[in-house]
Amino acid sequence: PVGSGGGKMRLLRVATCNLNQWAMDFDTNLRNVKESITRAKAAGAVVRIGPELELTGYGCEDHFLEQDTTAHAWECLKDILSGDYTNDILCSIGMPIIFKSVRYNCQVFCLNRKIIMIRPKMSLANDGNYREFRWFSAWTYKDELVDFQLPIDVSEVINQETVPFGYGYLQFLDVSLAAETCEELFTANAPRIDLAFSGVEVFMNASGSHHQLRKLNLRIDSIKDATRLCGGVYMYANHQGCDGGRLYYDGCCCIAVNGDVVAQGSQFSLKDVEVLDALIDLDAVSSYRACVSSFREQASHVTKVPCVKVQYKLCQTFRDGMIPTDPVEIMYHCPEEEIAFGPSCWLWDYLRRSRASGFLLPLSGGADSSSVAAIVGCMCQLVIKDIDKGDEQVKADAARIGQYRDGEFPTDSRELAKRLFYTVYMGTENSSEDTRSRAKRLAEEIGSFHFDVPIDSVVSAFLSLFERLTGKRPHYKVDGGSHTENLGLQNIQARIRMVLAFMMASLMPWVHSKSGFYLVLGSSNVDEGLRGYLTKYDCSSADINPIGSVSKQDLRAFLRWAAVNLQYSSLAEVEAAPPTAELEPIRTDYSQLDEVDMGMTYEELSIYGRLRKIFRCGPVSMFQNLCHRWCGRLSPSEVADKVKHFFKYYAINRHKMTVLTPSYHAESYSPEDNRFDLRQFLYNSTWPYQFRKIDQLVQDIDKDGKWVEDRRADSQLRQHGAARPAQGGGMGVVAAGSANPSVGL
Repeated sequence: PVGSGGGKMRLLRVATCNLNQWAMDFDTNLRNVKESITRAKAAGAVVRIGPELELTGYGCEDHFLEQDTTAHAWECLKDILSGDYTNDILCSIGMPIIFKSVRYNCQVFCLNRKIIMIRPKMSLANDGNYREFRWFSAWTYKDELVDFQLPIDVSEVINQETVPFGYGYLQFLDVSLAAETCEELFTANAPRIDLAFSGVEVFMNASGSHHQLRKLNLRIDSIKDATRLCGGVYMYANHQGCDGGRLYYDGCCCIAVNGDVVAQGSQFSLKDVEVLDALIDLDAVSSYRACVSSFREQASHVTKVPCVKVQYKLCQTFRDGMIPTDPVEIMYHCPEEEIAFGPSCWLWDYLRRSRASGFLLPLSGGADSSSVAAIVGCMCQLVIKDIDKGDEQVKADAARIGQYRDGEFPTDSRELAKRLFYTVYMGTENSSEDTRSRAKRLAEEIGSFHFDVPIDSVVSAFLSLFERLTGKRPHYKVDGGSHTENLGLQNIQARIRMVLAFMMASLMPWVHSKSGFYLVLGSSNVDEGLRGYLTKYDCSSADINPIGSVSKQDLRAFLRWAAVNLQYSSLAEVEAAPPTAELEPIRTDYSQLDEVDMGMTYEELSIYGRLRKIFRCGPVSMFQNLCHRWCGRLSPSEVADKVKHFFKYYAINRHKMTVLTPSYHAESYSPEDNRFDLRQFLYNSTWPYQFRKIDQLVQDIDKDGKWVEDRRADSQLRQHGAARPAQGGGMGVVAAGSANPSVGL
């Protein structure tokens, strides 16, 4: 490791990036990698780090099992090394590599048209949305670097046969550098600890981290802590955008020095390439470490880490005008902004890459579909802002999608929305004038091409056909019908809307003499999916859904934010209206309400969802948890009834998750069955063993009345100021994420 104190300041200019890669699109990925290197060199950087698996895209999934995928990655790397891209700059490039018939997730370090080291990932991500063990193996050897035989075609081009492969670091004449890859940042025994003790000063993390509400601070804190505890420079690169699936990679590349962030990239952006650079004083790292006695003591006893010596200098010495980059204030978006910008950017990537001509949304005038409409409107606003800033790629995409001609391009978000966004209000005799007018006003504010389509005649045709077939005609509950009749009549309306939406999406471009097709947008939220409060194959069934992993509570907060910040004022009225499906007749003494239909509030659903997924609670442990949290407001038997009611309908409706529309992933308690929440879809909905255990616990608690009174008194003291139980069975608990300790979920 390089010593310090020679009298000359060691300055190192480094660069990291956000890249909008697309799984299996090697042309796009290679172009973005080259562009990022070019920009890094133009900024004077001599070290460049890119995202994890940047040549293939992170989301290739089972395509990683194909030999072609690895072969194409080598071909792209050969293309880079054949040019002057790596001249005078150390580049870390992410790609899959097969070594001795085992596939590894690797960072390849290149300099001056040579490969100087390959670092395989040692800790694989294998929870939540991640399945890396399905495609890769973790490298477990820490004692030595081994020789890797390069593919013949690569070897011939760069005149090099082998390269060191494994865990270790790069020792240049004036600086030492090493890699971490994504998950290794968050592991307890992180590689950087021994590397820092061995004198490594610069850590380069290639990441593939996706957006999740309220998650960024955890990532930033981990990066800051990595260098606060051990000192050093931490370069973090990430993907940004939709690379072909449900995830939105939220960028935020950054550079940290000794616990301070000195450069931070955007979290949400329409750009394909964003490069960030900083000038670092490496002697500040040496000084930081040397002043911590515990670090000195531990470093003096460290086990030796293998290294590759490189006879090359990367640093500059101080000269007039060269000032190390100062720390910056970290930028965090509020959750409402995350809901606006994340799904908007995801939708834009999906739209331009699917070659669709726009979106069609069944707009009911309720909170969920209005949220989706506002997100599309936000997308149009972001597009216009980037065009105004001179982004030629965004301009070209907008002109193509909007089918502008003769060099024209959009200059106004409402004008753009008119060309690529259809909204359809499909009303029946059960629909109110309030929702109809709200849908119309919101469409006008956004600029969408809006239709008001009454579907009573279609509903009537179905009912007449059924009556001719069976001799019976179903009636609504308020008109004396049974529960089965009532549900069937509601489902007919909902499913007709889905069929009509897809028909209009495919034919309306033809009607308006446009080419292409429109994507149908869904608008069910995460809580409704969890409870199963949706009709299978209704308007929740669509091509994609930008809010399918967002809670009702968060959506209502978003509507209030968007009414002001997106200037869609009608959203304030939408948010204030009670949620209703409007599938039953409106009577003076009866009005259908979602929370009454479900038998639980949306606040309760959020709590059930977090306990079920994040805290891994089954029925019994959920009951025990809620007895403590709600003591003083609900009796144990009332808590038991609520828990049973939730799990009963969760079990009955779990099958709906198998056909859930692909949704933007935003919430950690999403019930999405395809990738994130893997469970059976056929349950015994009576949960006989678990519910029997709950009943026994209730009896045991009721026998000890003093315990109940003591717990109630304690709870009232701890929850001073908490809301009273809501009428109709609600608890009146605060929304998840509140500072109120009674809900800390």
